[in-house]
Amino acid sequence: MSIENQHRLRFCDAMASLSAAVNIVTTNGAAGRCGITATAVCSVTDSPPTLLVCINQNSAMNGVFQTNGNLCVNVLNHQQEQMARHFAGMTDVCMEERFSLGGWSEGELKQPILNQSLACLEGEIQQVQQIGSHNVYLVEIKTINLSDDGQGLIYFKRCFHPVADMKVPA
Repeated sequence: MSIENQHRLRFCDAMASLSAAVNIVTTNGAAGRCGITATAVCSVTDSPPTLLVCINQNSAMNGVFQTNGNLCVNVLNHQQEQMARHFAGMTDVCMEERFSLGGWSEGELKQPILNQSLACLEGEIQQVQQIGSHNVYLVEIKTINLSDDGQGLIYFKRCFHPVADMKVPA
């Protein structure tokens, strides 16, 4: 195995130690409806509200996201692990069937919103950059739906884990 490949694999192992929120990123429009499970999502700025979303260039979904121009980041709660598995391709459930499970609605930008998610952030794709093996999307958020119910869901050491809502006593 080459030193470059060893370095890449060690990097992947290191990133498995970086716990991350689990999201389902969805889109709907002229190119159709699709979604993927993603942990490479983070805030860029709050003025204007902008997220960064990374998607592997090998994903067939890239063309759909880029053609549609809009997307929604659905931040999952701890009870939505099975839905995360479906959208990660870990099950045999096809794309259309995934949207018939779990209660979906349509947001103001006509994007698929997963009911009971902790947050749903709809936005317009402003830029797409190719960096290494991934496309990096900069998404200006236009609408936000929040829920006070539920606990977080993270991905850590290549497994899903619920996040307890720890209230610190006053």
